[in-house]
Amino acid sequence: MNDSVTYHSEDGIATVTINRPDRMNALNEDVIQGLKAAWIRLEETDDRVAVLHAAGDRAFSVGADIRNPPAEMWEGVPSVGVATSKPIIAALHGWCIGGAYVIVQMCDLVVASETTVFKYPEAQLGFTGGLIASAVARIPHKVAMEFMLLGQDLPAERAREVGMVNRVVPEGEELAAALEWAAILRHSAPLVVETLKEFSLATLNQSPAEAGAISRERLLAVRTSEDGAEGRRAFAEKRTPEFKGH
Repeated sequence: MNDSVTYHSEDGIATVTINRPDRMNALNEDVIQGLKAAWIRLEETDDRVAVLHAAGDRAFSVGADIRNPPAEMWEGVPSVGVATSKPIIAALHGWCIGGAYVIVQMCDLVVASETTVFKYPEAQLGFTGGLIASAVARIPHKVAMEFMLLGQDLPAERAREVGMVNRVVPEGEELAAALEWAAILRHSAPLVVETLKEFSLATLNQSPAEAGAISRERLLAVRTSEDGAEGRRAFAEKRTPEFKGH
């Protein structure tokens, strides 16, 4: 964890906060690695559910930091960079642009302030990571194409109508509303919640970019494992490696 992302645990609920309000919570390497660490921590602790939100009042996040972009955006995306079995609720306000929406679409529930505006301008800027294409498995196909290709503003109420968010609340009430739902999940049967999330993710189609990122995450875990380091040491020392499955 780092200062760009904080993790607060209370009564089985983790509150994960993107904390770069001076840069409208733009996603740089620190934010992405902080989110990755948060999802790992969520899986390893007794917390039952996480609420993701962001500091400041202007934006949930304006997407990738153009001045200092992350090396691999997908590493901070839940269920892509880190396999997440526990539910994650996004609490949004202000702008949610580009890669920020990629993170949000992989959350299980979304509460948006009436100030929230979604935008995916990559087709007009000339680049994309491709993960956004999984939107066609989560919202109606034509709406997903409209959102991905035209780069136009999509306000909170329209997002609710098409299934991008579950609930729209007055400005400033999004975190409290998300925590209300988190409290329900905190007291729900964890095996049922985790099973339904697992089966739901297995049912959804993945874009090639999403499937590729998940595969890459697993391969990177092998490459950076203790066994990987032991194998390289043993080869250099001309001895039989002692693998431990870590």
